[in-house]
Amino acid sequence: MKNSVLIMSLLMVCMLTAPELNAQTPAAKQSEPIALVGGTIHTLTGDVIENGTILFEDGVITAIGTGVTLPEGTLQEDVSGKHIYPGLIDSWSQMGIYEIGAVDMSTDINEQGLVNPNVMVERAFNPESRWIGVGRSAGVLTSVTTPGGGLVAGQSAAMKMDGWAWDEMTLKSGVGLIVNWPNPNNQNNYTRQLTELRSVFADARAYRTARNAMEAGSASHHDFDSRWHAMIPVFDGDRPVVVSANEVRQIQDAITWAEEEDVRLIILGGRDAHMVADHLRNKSIPVIITAILNSPNRDWQGYDSIYALPSMLFNAGVQFAIAGTSSAPYANRLPYEAGAAAAYGLPEDEALKAVTSYPAAILGLDDRIGTLETGKDATLLITTGNPIEYSTQVEQVYVQGRKSDMMDIHRQLYQKYHEKVEQSRSER
Repeated sequence: MKNSVLIMSLLMVCMLTAPELNAQTPAAKQSEPIALVGGTIHTLTGDVIENGTILFEDGVITAIGTGVTLPEGTLQEDVSGKHIYPGLIDSWSQMGIYEIGAVDMSTDINEQGLVNPNVMVERAFNPESRWIGVGRSAGVLTSVTTPGGGLVAGQSAAMKMDGWAWDEMTLKSGVGLIVNWPNPNNQNNYTRQLTELRSVFADARAYRTARNAMEAGSASHHDFDSRWHAMIPVFDGDRPVVVSANEVRQIQDAITWAEEEDVRLIILGGRDAHMVADHLRNKSIPVIITAILNSPNRDWQGYDSIYALPSMLFNAGVQFAIAGTSSAPYANRLPYEAGAAAAYGLPEDEALKAVTSYPAAILGLDDRIGTLETGKDATLLITTGNPIEYSTQVEQVYVQGRKSDMMDIHRQLYQKYHEKVEQSRSER
C-alpha cells in the first residue's frame, strides 16, 4: 500500500511539473512537393550522389539524382554540405509499450499466459511516448515494436516514429510471430516447454486445415479461434517466426524445429551465432543481433567477442541486422551499436546497412523503407555525416514526408539547463 501511495505521489509530481517541458506535436502530412537540393545522397543501392536532389510527394519519393525537374509549387530545401540517408530501423524494440520501469501501468510488454499468438502489439502502442521523439532525433524512424513474455509472445509490428495514433503510425502489422525459445539449462523444463510449443503449432495447423475445409464446403462449421487464426500466415509462408535464442543449443534446436514445422525462421539475439555460422548460412537463416554494446557472459571469452560478432557473421556470409537493446529509452543508441561493430571489424558500409537496408529485407519492409529509391517512402535523415559516427548530428528527419519536430525531451532539458549555466555566469 505504501508503495502504491509513493507511486501515485510521484505521478502527481510529474503531472504538475510536466508543463515546463513542451510535448512534441506530430508533424502534418505532406501537403506539397518537397525537394531537398544540393546534398550528398546515400541511397544504399549504388553510388553516392553528390550535389543531388531528392523529390518527394504525398510521402513517397518520386525522383532522385542530379538534374531533377521539379513540379510547380515545389518547396525547395537547400541542404548543401549535408548528407541524406535512409531512416534507421530498430528491428527489436519496446517502443510505445514501455515508458517508466517503476510504474507498472506505463509498461505493456507481457500478456498473461504462455501462448498469445493473437496479440497485435500495435493496438497497445502509445503514440504519446516521450521516447519516440528521442529515438527519432537520433535517426531511428521505424521501430519494430515487439511483445515479450511467455512461450509465444505475439506479433511484432513496424511502427512509424511520427503520427497522432497507433493506426496511422503502423507501417506494417504482423511483421513476425515472436517465440521465446526455452532455456536449455533446466532440462526438465526445456523438454516440457518444447513439447508445449510443438502442441501449439499442431493445434494451429489442425485449425487451419479445418477452416480451409469449411470454407471449401467440404466440412461442417468450425468455430473461430483468434489464437490459431493468427498463426495461419505463418503456415502460408507469409509471416516469419522470430525466435529469441542465444546459446548454441537453442539456435541449433530452433533450426531443427523450424524445418520440422516448415516455417520461415529468423534468429533474434544470436549471441553464439558465430559458432554455427556455416549452418545458418547454408540454411539461409538471418540473425537479428542484439546488444552489441555489451560484455560477454562467459569468463573465457574475450572482451570484444560481442563487439566483433557482426564482423564474424559478415565474413561467414550470414545475413544479419543489428538491433541493440529492446529498451525504448535507449533506442537513440542504435547508431552507436552499429558504430561499435564498425570499430571491431565490420566494414562501415555494412554497419550502416545493418540498421537500414538489411533489417528491411529480413523483415519484409524493403518495399517501403531501408533505401532511398523512387516509389519508396520518404523516410530519411539530413545529417552532418554518417549517422553511425558518434560525432554526427542529425539535423532534420522526414517520416513518410512529414517534417518532424526535432525538439525532443533530451534537447529541451539541454536547453533548460544550458540557460541555467548562462544565468549563473551573468550573475557573477
